Amino acid sequence: MDSAIAEYQKWKQQGHSLRTQAKQAMEARFRDLLTEAAQVAQEYQNDFGVALKPPPSITTFRFKSATGKPASKAKKAAAAVPQPEKVPEKTVNPKIAPLEKRLAQAREKLETAKTGGKPTRNLEDKIYEIEDAIRLAVQAG
Repeated sequence: MDSAIAEYQKWKQQGHSLRTQAKQAMEARFRDLLTEAAQVAQEYQNDFGVALKPPPSITTFRFKSATGKPASKAKKAAAAVPQPEKVPEKTVNPKIAPLEKRLAQAREKLETAKTGGKPTRNLEDKIYEIEDAIRLAVQAG
């Protein structure tokens, strides 16, 4: 009976040790890959003047630059990207303001879907419905 318990405890210890080793190896590999990806992105921006975009499945990718010079170039490149013009709110109608906010959010989602290569029909329909609701609210108000 003692041998079965001893074997089990030995097996459990080996499994725990292997799990710890695998965890450390995966963390190290993850850090190495991220560092390499950051270097490639930085080199790409320095060579071509445009920030390299991650695939759509990656929602955030942030890193601290090792030197200040490339980081300032990144800020300049980000500032040089033309932002869509924001339409100033013409009315302060409390019924229209939330609709305009929803419309802006839906348009952002549409642009994200287009750049990600995802279907956009549902978003286009949603935008049309919101625009129609705004038109009706303006006519009624």
